[in-house]
Amino acid sequence: MLRTNLPGISSQILFLFSMIFTFIFSSCSDNEKVVPETPTPNSFGLIVDSLIEVDGIIEPNQTLSDILTTHGIAKNKVHEIALAAEPVFSTRNFKAGNDFVVYATWDTVETVKYFVYIADPVNYVVFDLRDSIKVYKAQKEVVIKQDSAKATINGSLYGTFEKLNLDPNLAVKMAEVYAWQIDFYRIQVGDHFNVYYEQAFVEGKPYGVGKILAAKFNHNKHDFYAIRFEQDKNHGYYDEKGNSARKAFLKSPLKFSRITSRFTNKRFHPVLKRMKAHLGTDYAAPTGTPILSVGDGTVVEAHYKVFNGNYVKIKHNATYTTQYLHMSKIAPGMKPGKHVTQGQVIGFVGSTGLATGPHVCFRFWKNGTQVDPLKEKIPASDPVKPELKNEYFSLLNSWLPRLNS
Repeated sequence: MLRTNLPGISSQILFLFSMIFTFIFSSCSDNEKVVPETPTPNSFGLIVDSLIEVDGIIEPNQTLSDILTTHGIAKNKVHEIALAAEPVFSTRNFKAGNDFVVYATWDTVETVKYFVYIADPVNYVVFDLRDSIKVYKAQKEVVIKQDSAKATINGSLYGTFEKLNLDPNLAVKMAEVYAWQIDFYRIQVGDHFNVYYEQAFVEGKPYGVGKILAAKFNHNKHDFYAIRFEQDKNHGYYDEKGNSARKAFLKSPLKFSRITSRFTNKRFHPVLKRMKAHLGTDYAAPTGTPILSVGDGTVVEAHYKVFNGNYVKIKHNATYTTQYLHMSKIAPGMKPGKHVTQGQVIGFVGSTGLATGPHVCFRFWKNGTQVDPLKEKIPASDPVKPELKNEYFSLLNSWLPRLNS
């Protein structure tokens, strides 16, 4: 107990001072105590602070045995590990060039605790060898952030993206959004775009492009808007009037190529060496390039003819029919009566029949007469429903200031 010679201070007050001093000293002592740190899991969710890490790359024809035996695991044990993994991941599916990591202790001999096969930046397979053998698939966290890009076309769409160091997959997704409105084979210098999209990140690094949220593409001095909106549990893209960006037909049966011959009533045929009508549009592309049905419909013909080569003909409705010639091969399952959907692969580019090189001759009938599809005004799909228009236009108005900036 504290003592004092000061007059007038009661024993109760001294006791109170004593308790205060005791609390203060006790608090200081507690603060000085060392609290053990909790081990932090690594990017694979594993606690490996005390383990040795060995990184490697799967070599061509390299097996699990090739890898693990070099780390002291017997072949019969490797066989046991491979059998345990089979229901989850077959080690025969190792892909050359992919990374792997071995985590082990090494006192007098090396003992492997974990083997991790990295399938891609997100997906990996953990072989937990600590006690019993456990194998499981897992994924790293993918963070989605909104991003944007704007540019003026100077050459091709891909070339513009390369110069701006933009993900080329964004160009593919934009081509898919505008497949019914813009012919990307006829894109012009001076066309420009502004697009907002989702960008995925893994461990702070860009991983891939997600959904396009809103875009404006100015082509041939005309603005094409595309706002992502959901109705009937399906998402679609709609313009500034609430009309669908999706048309009844795609602009082309190929995603990317070039037009080598247009629809004309008078053309010098490169094989027959004479003037002849060419009632189709030729798209040149490498052999094997997938050919897409430009719309929903039913296959009415799918076989080989001397001039057409391998070809498929599709009836879309009472008005429209399309035909795709010179395929290297017809896609499996294509036969009369087969229902196909818009964008479905129906064959592959080739040069069968009367052709000088790999291309697809695309033919388009309207009411039984062959017409130029590039000059046709194709009807759109269903617009935003009346009961959803207020919701849609509220969303549209939130995007327009950014798209028009």
